[in-house]
Amino acid sequence: MDRYQTINDVLVTLFNDILDIEEKALITEEFKDISINDMHVIEAVGLREPKNMSTVAKALSVTVGTLTIAVNSLVKKGYVERVRSVEDRRVVLLSLTEKGRRAHAHHQQFHENMVRSVTGRLQNEELEVLVKALRCLEDYFRSV
Repeated sequence: MDRYQTINDVLVTLFNDILDIEEKALITEEFKDISINDMHVIEAVGLREPKNMSTVAKALSVTVGTLTIAVNSLVKKGYVERVRSVEDRRVVLLSLTEKGRRAHAHHQQFHENMVRSVTGRLQNEELEVLVKALRCLEDYFRSV
């Protein structure tokens, strides 16, 4: 098989399988009540200071209306909480509850294991080539 076909096959397989693989790894008994999309909302809300809906929606490339539906569900399930801004009471901010923080840590651990699995087998020069190739792929997807 030539390089082009090999790269194509690997990319197609990765894109087709990645969400399924991630979901199987992330949705455990403790987090069985949320989807992988919910987990990505939790990740976008993050651990730092509370964020407004627009900021989180932009990070996820969704509308505020779409995010509202997901957040309503996550609030009801106890992963996210809404709080009013101290500076402007009209602004609603999102933050993670303790349960949300545990889900976030679990998701982060999956990503750390994935990166270590790849980087642990490569030499420094190979890592530089991998980073360059992934940046090119990222640039392509941002341009289409």
